Amino acid sequence: MSSKETKTDVILIGAGIMSATLGTLLKELVPQWEITVFEKLANAGEESSNEWNNAGTGHAALCELNYTVEKPDGSVDVSKAITVNEQFQVSMQFWSYLVKNGLIHNPHDFIMPLPHISFVQGEQNVEFLKKRFEALSNNLLFEGMEFSDDPEMLKEWIPLMMQDRAGNDPIAATKIDSGTDVNFGALTRMLFNHLESKNININYNHSVDDIKRTSDGLWELKVRNLKSNTTERHIAKFVFIGSGGGSLHLLQKSGIPEGKHIGGFPVSGLFMVCNNPDVVEEHHAKVYGKAKVGAPPMSVPHLDTRYINNKKSLLFGPYAGFSPKFLKTGSMFDLITSMKPDNIITMIVAGLKNIPLTKYLIEQVMLSKEKRMDELREFIPSAKNEDWDIVVAGQRVQVIKDTIEGGIGTLQFGTEVITAADGSIAALLGASPGASTAVHVMLEVIEKCFPQHMEEWYPKIKEMIPSFGVSLMDNPWLLDEIHTSTAQTLGLVDQELDTAEVVEQIVTEEKELVYS
Repeated sequence: MSSKETKTDVILIGAGIMSATLGTLLKELVPQWEITVFEKLANAGEESSNEWNNAGTGHAALCELNYTVEKPDGSVDVSKAITVNEQFQVSMQFWSYLVKNGLIHNPHDFIMPLPHISFVQGEQNVEFLKKRFEALSNNLLFEGMEFSDDPEMLKEWIPLMMQDRAGNDPIAATKIDSGTDVNFGALTRMLFNHLESKNININYNHSVDDIKRTSDGLWELKVRNLKSNTTERHIAKFVFIGSGGGSLHLLQKSGIPEGKHIGGFPVSGLFMVCNNPDVVEEHHAKVYGKAKVGAPPMSVPHLDTRYINNKKSLLFGPYAGFSPKFLKTGSMFDLITSMKPDNIITMIVAGLKNIPLTKYLIEQVMLSKEKRMDELREFIPSAKNEDWDIVVAGQRVQVIKDTIEGGIGTLQFGTEVITAADGSIAALLGASPGASTAVHVMLEVIEKCFPQHMEEWYPKIKEMIPSFGVSLMDNPWLLDEIHTSTAQTLGLVDQELDTAEVVEQIVTEEKELVYS
């Protein structure tokens, strides 16, 4: 064991989109601070942020039906959709700032314009979608949304999905053209490349094995170099635990009271990916359906056009499943070792409450390819087995905690930040909408952990995120200005080229650069 000890201002654990975002924000606010990053894997964005592990499309609540709940009186509650959309606008503003100031380049390497569509079948679901459309379409955040239950119109919107579809069951869809496809793996790598150019110390193949408070109030990390198998000690004033499913174990090791009575419920997933380019070309949208009765919110089926390495792809899923691992590269003992004396009652009660969910997830794991194809054919009736392959998605760990509303052992579907009372350490837990709202979530971390600096930092934050501190809903002129400027900066509007032509142009330009 090495006796090496290093002191730094900030340590970020995990090289995913959250650490990349927080590191970039802090470097803009206080360039002189020393920031060190530790990542267990060999590269940035390899776990939950990776483009093959992450649903990928910007969660702006434009089409995700699980963000709009039908209330007992039949009305549709759209408050969560509005909140998620506003949070996504914050991300768009920050990405726009980065591009404008040359901190990252080529926005089409990580974001592309893509229509977002909600699709439902059955009379009851059609009625729900109509009510949802009426509740959202007059809202400025959802301006431009269209509704149709006309099969001829739907053939224009989603030709692949309408091909060979039997005309018995009522169907309907909403469409909004201002949606996006976001490659969070690519964005994460771009942000870390930028941070590396700013002399941030990024350590890959380094595992944080322990974390504890020192007598003078700092944090000491025991870090293992996986290549040399040596151990180092690193001291920091502030620590952010942003290691996806691995965050819970490190939060527990920190010993802060705020981390007590919290557990994690792991959910695995699979996607089907189309290997037939002709089929891929027939679909151009992100299409969300409704989750089946008993299915968790994170398994809402969706058929997504994706742009990965500037190549158009088509994915369907996710098929939820259960694995005791907390990370795709984690251990089969992750769930067991996360059970501690302070959270064991919470975990046991959650297990008893969620037996039907666990049964559903295990059944999903056991599905044959043919059964998975049956689910896909509800979206694409003409889908052929040979055109689709299975891809294993990333692990998600849903937060379990005791709440006033849900009682002991309540499963939380969302993203949560746990911070120490003095703001010296913060941990990110949970899943969707996650990456899409990373900038909003990391600004919350900054506000909670550095309140003494907020007055000084406020002008710079406003420069990066013009809507910071105000509601876009209450400031329509600002919303309009932000929509226009971010879309132009990120290359999402005012182009005569369609998305496919944009990709072709990017590839051509890259070839010209190589050969010039």
